[in-house]
Amino acid sequence: MKCDLRDRQGHYRYGTKDVEAPVSSLLMAHVLSASSSGLLLKTLGLKVTAIKIDPYLNIDAGTMSPKEHGECFVLKGTYLGKTVQVVPHITDAIQDRIERVARVPADDSGEEPDVCIIELGGTVGDIESMPFVEALTQFRQKAGKGNFVNIHVSYVPLIHGEEKSKPTQHSIRGARQAGLIPDLIACRCEHPLAMDTIQKIARSCHIEVEQVITVRDMQTVYQVPLLLEQQGLVNLLTGSLLLDKLTIPPALVDKGSELWKLWNKTVLPREHLERVEIALVGKYVETHDAYLSVVKALEHSAMRCNTALHIKWVDSEHLEDSVQDSDPTKYQKAWQVVHTANGVVIPGGFGERGIEGMIKAACWTRTNRVPMLGICLGMQVAVIEAARNLCGNKNATSEEFKGPSEDSVVIFMPEGSRTEKGGTMRLGSRPTHFQPDSEWSKLRALYGYADVVEERHRHRYEVNPDYVERLEQAGLNFIGKDDTGKRMEIVELKDHPWYVGVQFHPEYQSKVLDPSRPYLGFVAASAGCLEQITKELLQQQEATNGLPNGVAKSVHF
Repeated sequence: MKCDLRDRQGHYRYGTKDVEAPVSSLLMAHVLSASSSGLLLKTLGLKVTAIKIDPYLNIDAGTMSPKEHGECFVLKGTYLGKTVQVVPHITDAIQDRIERVARVPADDSGEEPDVCIIELGGTVGDIESMPFVEALTQFRQKAGKGNFVNIHVSYVPLIHGEEKSKPTQHSIRGARQAGLIPDLIACRCEHPLAMDTIQKIARSCHIEVEQVITVRDMQTVYQVPLLLEQQGLVNLLTGSLLLDKLTIPPALVDKGSELWKLWNKTVLPREHLERVEIALVGKYVETHDAYLSVVKALEHSAMRCNTALHIKWVDSEHLEDSVQDSDPTKYQKAWQVVHTANGVVIPGGFGERGIEGMIKAACWTRTNRVPMLGICLGMQVAVIEAARNLCGNKNATSEEFKGPSEDSVVIFMPEGSRTEKGGTMRLGSRPTHFQPDSEWSKLRALYGYADVVEERHRHRYEVNPDYVERLEQAGLNFIGKDDTGKRMEIVELKDHPWYVGVQFHPEYQSKVLDPSRPYLGFVAASAGCLEQITKELLQQQEATNGLPNGVAKSVHF
């Protein structure tokens, strides 16, 4: 994890923390160390940004399999040159990118961040990680003493009741051989480590006991910052990066203090919460990480609604009629989950597999007045279902599944490429305009009755504009459209507890203390507290004059 520090006189200092998962690549370990450290630095009043490095060679992460890699976050970049060598060209390019991104404003202040946290994924010794490890080794020397902190994340397994520190010792040795000298060691473990184990790790790795941090399992990941704060991580970072020499405006110090109070109030466990069961009907449910952002957005919303979230995973294929014949037990079990859930979310995806099950789930929620949220493909599924069952076109489909036809209510975007899959999607933050006479919308109320919202996109198919009039006459309301007014962005049923589909991915902007509005409305409707949550948000907006999540100005990329 890397920190780029700028003092208040405008000079730049660099502090770097390198988060690695030697022995095993632990997503949890990365999240715990990188995200928690970032939050704790923000409580000091510092402005924080982040960079994620994964040592893959794919030009377009959007074409990677969610089953293998989980949810893929899409970035693009090229390196041009005649003779390109790993050292110095690639390592220099990595360092240049780090320094450039570290200066991009990451909050509503519009100012350059004080701290940039970079998570370096992978395992010490992996061939694909070597250029990044070498780049950070060079960067440490370039930054100089007091401007660079390396946190090494390692797993300490518990085998037959005995804590094994040998894997951590070997991974530290490998990191040192590569030139990355650990300043702190974050030990990922299921239970608190014994002091003897901590002392052994400190002694064998030539650091002080205070430099060994235990990151044990917590009830939720959102409580990990509390655990690290109790172990003095803030003081360790302050001393290592000379943060006490920075002059932080009193207003930002107060803001950081209030952030920490609110975080504690929000994430501390509560007893006897009402249970809300959400059925997630998707195509990749065997790999839960494929829907990581969706799950996090649901968790953020559940905390805001003071409810205990329980996600029930449903493979959309199991809802299809063909499964009723081939495996009736599997079919009945899947429908039992849908029928008993308080709400159904249909997330994004690609391809025809499982689509008919999604359509049937959308139909059931619409006709039985059960809260439903459709994301990207989920919105398109809701449109297909309405075309079939409200407009009477039983053959309604998408060009993605059947190719161009007169029954395609979802079509390929005209500006896209039908032959090139990589790097051809409509990506990034784009405006959505609420349409006239949409003040009745439950979703618009959660956005503070804004006229325009900014949300992130990732798709190559859209609702066929030629079908919009027929769909609206049948009762489907397209209340949000793009700048041209021809691309449908939000669909909502008027007389329904919550039936909303959005073409964008609002989960990408959801935060623990500021949940995504489509997800918050969905969870609130599922828990029976939508009216109360809406009232509280509108009152909060009026009192603070703040902008709801999704309404603030965004960067188009």
